[in-house]
Amino acid sequence: MSGITGLFYRDDRAVDREDITRTIETIAHRGPDSAGIWCHNSIGLGHRLLWTTPESLLEHLPRRQGHFSITIDGRLDNREELIAALDLRDPADKITDSQLILAAYQKWGDRCPERLLGDFAFAIWDMREQTLFCARDPFGVVPFYYYAGDRLFAFASEIKALLCLPEVPQQLNEVKIADYLTAILADGESTFYQGILRLTAGHSLTVSRTQLHRRAYWHLDPEREVRLNSNDEYAEAFREIFSQAVQCRLRSAFPLGSHLSGGLDSSSITCTARKLLIEEGRQRTLHTFSARFADGDPWDERFFQDTVIAGGNLQPHFIQADGMSPLTDLDQVLWHQDEVFLPANLYFDWGMYDVAQQLGVRVVLDGFDGDSTVSHGYEYLRELARGGRWGRLAIETRAYGKRRNTPWKKVLWNWIWRYGIKPTLTQPLTPLKGIVKRGESSSVPQPQWTIPLNPSFVDRYDLVSRFGDKFSQSPQTERERHYRLLTNDILQHCLECVNKTAAAFGVEPRFPFCDKRLLEFCLALPADQKLNLGWSRMVMRRAMEGILPPEIQWRVGKANFAPSLAGGLQTYEKDRIDRSIVQQSEAIAPYVDIAALRQMHDRFASGNPTERDINTLHRTSVLITWLQTTRLTA
Repeated sequence: MSGITGLFYRDDRAVDREDITRTIETIAHRGPDSAGIWCHNSIGLGHRLLWTTPESLLEHLPRRQGHFSITIDGRLDNREELIAALDLRDPADKITDSQLILAAYQKWGDRCPERLLGDFAFAIWDMREQTLFCARDPFGVVPFYYYAGDRLFAFASEIKALLCLPEVPQQLNEVKIADYLTAILADGESTFYQGILRLTAGHSLTVSRTQLHRRAYWHLDPEREVRLNSNDEYAEAFREIFSQAVQCRLRSAFPLGSHLSGGLDSSSITCTARKLLIEEGRQRTLHTFSARFADGDPWDERFFQDTVIAGGNLQPHFIQADGMSPLTDLDQVLWHQDEVFLPANLYFDWGMYDVAQQLGVRVVLDGFDGDSTVSHGYEYLRELARGGRWGRLAIETRAYGKRRNTPWKKVLWNWIWRYGIKPTLTQPLTPLKGIVKRGESSSVPQPQWTIPLNPSFVDRYDLVSRFGDKFSQSPQTERERHYRLLTNDILQHCLECVNKTAAAFGVEPRFPFCDKRLLEFCLALPADQKLNLGWSRMVMRRAMEGILPPEIQWRVGKANFAPSLAGGLQTYEKDRIDRSIVQQSEAIAPYVDIAALRQMHDRFASGNPTERDINTLHRTSVLITWLQTTRLTA
C-alpha cells in the first residue's frame, strides 16, 4: 500500500514541481513512511511509501534506473520466479519490487504485466521512447485513476490528487449516479467525475504525446476446463493453490492480521495462515479482527469466531458493531472514498482498520469475495434441468432441503421451477425487480428500479438500454454464470472501497481469494465440484478438511446483516435520515422519485421499513451528503 501520482505534459511543457508536490501531499495518508518526487522536463512522478514487506524497507521511490523511471503502489508475489527469469545476481532480500518491475519491463516491454503475480499499479517513464507505460493488477486490487487531456496526462492512486490540478475539470458525471442507485455498474472505467477514468483491472496503458493505447493483458478463459480423477484430487489441488495464495500474502515486516467474521471465507484464510505460520516455525502472533453484536442477535457470529480462536495461536480483537452507526464518520469516509460507495457494511472495515492501526498491524488478510471466486454452483441445477437429468436434479434438491431442514417437495418444486422450467420461459434478463406500467395510459412496460428513479432521468440517459445490455441473456451454464460473477465491475468497485478505507489507517489489505491462480482454477472446475449433494462450494469444504473446524467447514448459510443495518440507522441516524429526506432531498430530485422516496421514509419513521426501504434510504442519504460536500454540477 502506497500512493502514486504522475504528470506528463503532452505539449512538452515542463512540469512545475509544486504541482506534483501538491498531488502527492494530497494523498500523504497512503504513505506515512517516506515521500519522493522526480521531475524531468515534461514528466513528473510522485510517491508516498508505506512499509509493509521486508523489501519495501529498502525502497526509494520514484526510482530511476538507466533510461527508465518508475513509481509503484503494490506487492509482487512471484519474486523468486522473476529473479530467476531475469537472471538477477543480487541477493533476493536486497532486490526491491520496483527493481523487479523495471527489469521485467526492460526484458519484456509492455507484455511484462503478464509475468507479474501480485497486487499492483505502476507507471514507468521510458526516456528513449518518450512514453509513459502504466499497468494495474489482474483483479483491480490496487486503484489507478487518470485524466487524459490534449495537453496533460495525469494519474494518481486517488481521485482527489487529480482534482487539485487546475487543468482537471470538476464536473459531475450524472450517468454514474444511475449506476450507483441501481447498484449495476454498466462500465468499470468511468467515475463520478467527467474526464476522470480508472484503468480497469488487467489492463495496461501506453501514453505518448500523440497517442493513448489501452490494452487488456490478462483475462479469464471461460472455455478452460480442469479435469481430475476424483473428488480427493480436486480438493487437494484447491488446497495447494489456496495455501499458496495465503502464503505469499504473509510477507510482512510488521505485525500480521486477518479479518475473522466467522464465515467460511475468512475462517479458511485465518486457519490456513495460522497453519502455515506454525509449519514455517514463524513464532509470531496473528491478530484477528471481528465484528460482534449483542449476544443472542441472530446475525452475531461469535460462536463461529470463538470456535476458530479456540484453535490457539491467535490474538483476537473485537469491535462492537451494534455500537457503531452504519454512517459513522461519513464525511471523513467520503473524503477518503472520493465517490459514493455501495458496500453498506463498510463501517465494519472502518472500525477494524482503526483498531489495527492502534496495534501497529500493517497487513490484514481479507476474505472478500470467496463467494464469487469459488462459486456456490447453483446454476448447475439449470444444467441438470436443461439436460433432462431430472433424477439428479431431484437428488440435489432433496439433499439441499435436508441440509436446511426444508420440506423436500417444496424445495424440489421451487428449484425445478427456478432453474429448470422458468429459465426456458423467460425473456432475456433486465435489471428490474418486476415489470410495471408508468401511468394508466402507458402500454409500454417500464422497469421498477430497486431504488425509485425519476422517469425523466431514466429517459434522458436511456437507462433501460444502458442496463438492459449489461444483462442481455440468462446464463445457460454454471461456468457462464461463474464467469459473469468474476468479471462483474462491482467487485472492482468494492475492492477500491476497501483499499481506500484501509489506506485511511495506514493498512494494506490483502485478498487471497483474488489470487489469479485461484480464480483461474475455480472457474475451470466442473459444476459438480461447486454444488454437490446439496452442499455449495463443495470443493473448498473438502479441501479445508483438518484445517477448518467442522462446525464452520459444514455450516449452512451465513449471517444476514440487513437487520443490523436497519437497526443501526434507526438507533444512530434517524435525525440524519429525517434531515436528508425531508429537508435536503431536492439535491437528488433530478435522479430519484421523491414522492416514492418519502413514502419509504414514512415507513422508516413509523418503525416498519422494508429491506428495500432501508437500502434506499441508506444509499440516498450517502448520495445527498456527497453531493452537498462536493458541490459538483454536470
